[in-house]
Amino acid sequence: MSSKLMAEFFGTFWLVLGGCGSAVLAAGVADVGIGWLGVAFAFGLTVLTMAFAVGHISGAHFNPAVSLGLMIGGRFPAKDLLPYWVAQVIGSIAAALVLYIVVSGAPGFEGVGSFASNGYGDASPGGYSLMSALVIEIVLTAFFIVIILGATSSGVPAGFAPIAIGLGLTLIHLISIPVTNTSVNPARSTGVALFADGPALAQLWMFWVAPLIGGTVGALIWRVMASED
Repeated sequence: MSSKLMAEFFGTFWLVLGGCGSAVLAAGVADVGIGWLGVAFAFGLTVLTMAFAVGHISGAHFNPAVSLGLMIGGRFPAKDLLPYWVAQVIGSIAAALVLYIVVSGAPGFEGVGSFASNGYGDASPGGYSLMSALVIEIVLTAFFIVIILGATSSGVPAGFAPIAIGLGLTLIHLISIPVTNTSVNPARSTGVALFADGPALAQLWMFWVAPLIGGTVGALIWRVMASED
């Protein structure tokens, strides 16, 4: 179990450092910034690379909603759910701390701003409402769980799951960065919210509730489809 929890810690650390770090450090640089497209690919690449690196150790969840969905889908023991969640959240906070230290060393530093946090209303990149944020986070998390359960099924060619899952997360970000800055991952949302300026911490509840609902829905959908196979 200690090896599994270390893998989840470092995998979630890499996801937050790579994904949120790309958004904070590289997305908005004049003329050479990577923009939302680059951020979407950065998040996908973090999962793809760490799934190959440590997936054989922990299953490469890096996300409380994924752990919950895999448990409901019959792929993960319930007794391990809380320890995985703790490791994931701590990994996210550690990455956010590292990113904060880096950002605070910039010339003329006056605060981290939104710090790649998730939000709705005035905190949404596009000003989308709470209802819009709730719907998009539930639906996209559900599809993410279906992708994961499907890509890791026994009938699928072995070794390709990280590619499908990483590209799936990239697509999810391409859809929803304008709405919520894309969470689908309560741990990812928690780490940066602790350091962000603005309402991120007050709105954090939504980015636990919606992904966990979505993870549950996705797992139930997969169980119905798999039972019909």
